[in-house]
Amino acid sequence: MAEEEVEVAASMKKNKVMVAIDDSEYSQHALNWALNTLRSTLVDSEVVIYTARSPVDIGYLYASSWGTAELIKQLKESEKKAALDLLNKAKATCADYGITAEGMTEIGDPKVAICDAAAELNIQLLVIGSHGRGAVTRWPER
Repeated sequence: MAEEEVEVAASMKKNKVMVAIDDSEYSQHALNWALNTLRSTLVDSEVVIYTARSPVDIGYLYASSWGTAELIKQLKESEKKAALDLLNKAKATCADYGITAEGMTEIGDPKVAICDAAAELNIQLLVIGSHGRGAVTRWPER
C-alpha cells in the first residue's frame, strides 16, 4: 500500500468526538473534563468543538425602518464573531493538552443542531455540559 493510502485508511478508523460548547461555565467544565479524563482517547481521535448559535431575534427591528438593514448585519456579525472567539478559546484549551481540534459553528436551535451535526459527522462520542439546573429545578411542574 502506498503511504497516502495507509494514512487515509488510518484516518478512516479514527474515532470522532464532538464537544458541544456554549459560553457557560458548565460547558467549559465539560470541555475540561473531556480533556482530563479522555486525553489518551482524544489524542488519537478527530475532535470537533461545536457551538450552535440561536438565530438573532430581529423581529422587533422591523418596527423602525431607519438603519434596520445595517443594524441587522452588525448584530449577525457580532454573533458570529462571539461564536468564533468561543471556538478559538476552546481550540487553544485543547492545544494546551496536546489535542488538535477542529471548530464548527452553525445557526439553529442548539438542541436540534447538535444532534443533527453529530449524526451528519458520524460522531461516536458526544460530550456536552449540563444546563446548570439540579434535579429539583428540572422536576416538571404539574
